Amino acid sequence: MADEKTPSYEQAREELTEVVRRLEAGGLTLEESIELWERGERLASLCEEWLQGARVKLAAAMAQRRQPDSTADAPF
Repeated sequence: MADEKTPSYEQAREELTEVVRRLEAGGLTLEESIELWERGERLASLCEEWLQGARVKLAAAMAQRRQPDSTADAPF
């Protein structure tokens, strides 16, 4: 998912926080507000994608941990 154009989860979350702060502060034109809201929606979706990917990785790691290891009885 990460490439030059895709921000990390932390970057997207930070930018989303800034978008929300600017929208809550007000003083923007309707057009500016709509553009910011649309950017916020894209950032929120991106954050959700990152979190879903993390959930999948965590579930896979937990499933692997629960599977009995056939080499567990081997001393080395």
